[in-house]
Amino acid sequence: MFCGLSAFPLTPVNETGINEKAFVTLIQRLVAAGVDLIGALGSTGNYAYLNREERLRVLRLAVHSSEGIPVMTSISAIRTSEVLRLAEDAQRAGASAVLLAPVSYQALTNEEVYSLYEQVTSSLSIPLCVYDNPGTTHFHFSDELHGRIAELPNVRSIKIPGVSSDPEEANARISKLRKLIPSYVTIGVSGDPFAATGLNAGCEAWYSALGGLFPETCLRITRFALDGCADEANRLSTQLEPLWSLFRQYGSLRVVSAAAEISGLISSPSLPLPLQPLNQSAREHLKFILKDLQSTETFCSPFG
Repeated sequence: MFCGLSAFPLTPVNETGINEKAFVTLIQRLVAAGVDLIGALGSTGNYAYLNREERLRVLRLAVHSSEGIPVMTSISAIRTSEVLRLAEDAQRAGASAVLLAPVSYQALTNEEVYSLYEQVTSSLSIPLCVYDNPGTTHFHFSDELHGRIAELPNVRSIKIPGVSSDPEEANARISKLRKLIPSYVTIGVSGDPFAATGLNAGCEAWYSALGGLFPETCLRITRFALDGCADEANRLSTQLEPLWSLFRQYGSLRVVSAAAEISGLISSPSLPLPLQPLNQSAREHLKFILKDLQSTETFCSPFG
């Protein structure tokens, strides 16, 4: 489950509510492509903008539509008590795994973060993936802390930030972390522009925002890398550099939501306020970039 492509679909939501029909369509695309894991309610899934009831509704839709593909869902929240309630919801709704980042308003200490994972894993009956996302949480895991947390019950994967673009440095990074965690805990790379390098360096999984919208493209990169075809994986990733450039400038969520709208997979607006869509200039540039990408994907659009 924690190997291969874990695709994180957008949850289309605006001030009128969640577009459930479009969300199910996105899940069906992932099923048709044969992704290894569906990551519902990740950062791309707008979990932080949804209340508990909305998160549970989206998760149930994902599980119901997944046709047997495992579904992982975020249980991240500011208070531990809320995380525990979300974990219980996830288990009752049929999630196969949970994803947890140490989000907080106040800066957290290492011991506070360890205590969070210790409390959550003690009551879990399904696997947990540690989400190391300093760009959002502003908490920086040390490898030693990762090693301690990885020994806790039910911890089975670590979702790390993007690795160095230098292959030797990426290899060293993964090798160092690998020595400190159990062999049954996988390492998955996030930060889509760094995915090919991370997979080639020994990561077993790619936790992908783009994979939630263009799974076939991301599966090709993943399969090449995991099959030892590093040059081909790098070549395909390099072809996506114009898209990665937009990710770096505007953030993956805004770019993916605009791409889904342009592709006719969801209606507009698809982001919760105060988030704003791409400006018109960036949107026109994205339209041009998507022409080649769309030709390699199988589309199932409810909007035309």
